[in-house]
Amino acid sequence: MFVKTSNYNVLCKNNKCILRYSLRNIKFEHELHYMNHSFNTIRLVFVLFVTSQLVHAQYTETINTNNPGRSQGAFAVGKGVAQIEGSLFYRTEEHDLQRYERDYIGTSFQLRYGAVTERLEFSLFGTYNRVNQNVFDGALSSESRFGNFSRFTLGGKYLVFDPLLFFGEEKVNLLSWKANNSFKWRDLIPAVSVYAGANFDLSENNLLTPPDNSTISPRFELITQNNWGRWVFVTNIIADRIATDFPSYQWILTMTHSINGKWAVFGEYQGLKSDFYSDDLARGGLTYLITKDWQVDSSATVNFKDTPTVFQVNLGMSYRLDFHKDEAIKQTDDFKGDGKKKKDKKNKLNLEEENDGR
Repeated sequence: MFVKTSNYNVLCKNNKCILRYSLRNIKFEHELHYMNHSFNTIRLVFVLFVTSQLVHAQYTETINTNNPGRSQGAFAVGKGVAQIEGSLFYRTEEHDLQRYERDYIGTSFQLRYGAVTERLEFSLFGTYNRVNQNVFDGALSSESRFGNFSRFTLGGKYLVFDPLLFFGEEKVNLLSWKANNSFKWRDLIPAVSVYAGANFDLSENNLLTPPDNSTISPRFELITQNNWGRWVFVTNIIADRIATDFPSYQWILTMTHSINGKWAVFGEYQGLKSDFYSDDLARGGLTYLITKDWQVDSSATVNFKDTPTVFQVNLGMSYRLDFHKDEAIKQTDDFKGDGKKKKDKKNKLNLEEENDGR
């Protein structure tokens, strides 16, 4: 996950400066007095502070992708943004009790689109597998091949709570770097989203999904996200295929670290609990940002049991078509930045005079 700072403007008048910048399409203004400091010094301080502080939030001008992990971030891609995230994978399984080996070659994809508001995102998730299976029965073995979707889910995600909008942007302290960068309890409060979707299982006798599964089944997720500078922590609590004979419950914990403006690494734990398939998976990998709209990634997955053992590698890419437009800013002729227009007494009197003359 990469974060980019926004453009800013500094307006100064009568020993007072107004810093104006945008963050997640919300406009902010800070009023500061520079007293005896030179304008260039104040401007430099502004730039350094804003650069460090805006890292604490997701910024829509740089691609916001779920790849290469399996969790969803809390924030939507942005209104008017269409995004595709895909990966090719190879997976191998060996099951000691059922005595089979499987080799998977497949693709996973996500189609995401932000619409109506900045908080809402619609998505389509899918995973298709081609499987080569060997089953061992004593000295004999049988080989079979099959292919199908293990997931095809249509749904929507909505940002319920954004701590930045709730608490507001913190004021700048020009005299203390420590005060601006020290730990604050509010940093522990995450952004929260909810997701609701429907799984579509259109094939009969699909070995990759639970037997006698309903054609359509619901999926719900509770998503949280904490942004701590270069670190981002995401949790997903998932209830899948509920109201069927084989409901599944999952929890995913993902930590991402941005090394610089191009490279990032991540680690992830995924737990699954179901009568059809249960597991504990560990995942890790790295991403590279080619442009602000294009990212490539790679990852590897292992588990901690032998029923079956799992090893998987992924190579992925995310690309965005960005038609997002910032909301218009109301311009004012004062330095308070409250968006309130001053009353024009002259115009008001003229209107009254015109009304009296009718």
